[in-house]
Amino acid sequence: AGAAAEARFISSAKGKGLFATKNIHKGETVFVERPVVSSQFLWNALYNYRACDHCLRALETAEENAQRLLGKSSLVLPHPEQCSIRKDLHQQCPRCQVTYCSAECRQAALEQYHQVLCLGPSRDDPTHPLNKLQEAWRNMHYPPETSSIMLMARMVATVKQAKDKEWWIKAFSQFCSKTANEEEEVVHKLLGDKFKGQLELLRLLFTEALYDEHLSRWFTPEGFRSLFALVGTNGQGIGTSSLSQWVHACDALDLPMLQREELDAFIDQLYKDIEKESGEFLNCEGSGLYVLQSCCNHSCIPNAETSFPENNFLLHLTALEDIEAGEEICISYLDCCQRERSRHSRNKILRENYLFTCSCPKCLAQADDADVTSDEEEEAEGETDDAELEDEMTDV
Repeated sequence: AGAAAEARFISSAKGKGLFATKNIHKGETVFVERPVVSSQFLWNALYNYRACDHCLRALETAEENAQRLLGKSSLVLPHPEQCSIRKDLHQQCPRCQVTYCSAECRQAALEQYHQVLCLGPSRDDPTHPLNKLQEAWRNMHYPPETSSIMLMARMVATVKQAKDKEWWIKAFSQFCSKTANEEEEVVHKLLGDKFKGQLELLRLLFTEALYDEHLSRWFTPEGFRSLFALVGTNGQGIGTSSLSQWVHACDALDLPMLQREELDAFIDQLYKDIEKESGEFLNCEGSGLYVLQSCCNHSCIPNAETSFPENNFLLHLTALEDIEAGEEICISYLDCCQRERSRHSRNKILRENYLFTCSCPKCLAQADDADVTSDEEEEAEGETDDAELEDEMTDV
């Protein structure tokens, strides 16, 4: 990461924040960050959203991607040369056949966590402890997905494989942690009403699959809940798509006007048809833990945003405004529609999903507004905010 920003401690209430160390121009990339650990969501993988098992790069060509989302194998995309997927580079783990986008990713996974998690010939054995854990998680956490038990499994496997275990334990411990009550709220949010029973079942399966004495605290009821809450609070959604990569590349083509109009109309129609068939689930989706990004506080008028323009887990933080040296860099945890709602509605979403009340300039300016939502907002309250939130988290 460049030296354009650094994390600083603000207060015990707010924890850390990210601050500009030099003047940053609107549109500039503040930093590009690789996650400490990441993982694709389990339902997403089950439904054949094929992604690199390490970096989440989409593995289908843009055409295959569009055909699957449309349910139409005869679709042909124009300008196939604009697709960035290189199938000749893909590699599989020789033991368990999970697929990687490159030899580099296969090697990186093997060195960090895959030796512990490789299922070998037991990949399709439902009685294998890791498969039991994944099956239990899928049965508790339906789409739209916001987290994955495999992110926690990769954290454990990383420490198990590491020569310097303390370094990794310290790396994971720097993510914002919560009090016991707050942890319960986060876990409750992820697991719903039956959370205590479900959490205990997950803990037993997690222990059976992964127990390690170096990490014994993570396997106790309190430690497991803390780990769960850490991933629930700090996990950043990751979205990748070979189709959206192709669309961006097509947008950049220098075409005669008529061809440009035809191509734009084709793309617009394609997205409409896909929405009818697949709804909003367009991307390969997962989540990861990012050290710098997790220090970014929320603002309802953010001066930066995250995206994944490289079609993998590399997170780009981009300035939405000019940011002066010393100024705090904030992102929004809400999507555009949610940001337009009343202060009361915004804070209801933030309280439920992130356990804090916002005091950004916009919220302070609206502090005297009535704590009620308007009629049209009342109607919107009934819709699930999670789906919108998830959408924002994984926009590519």
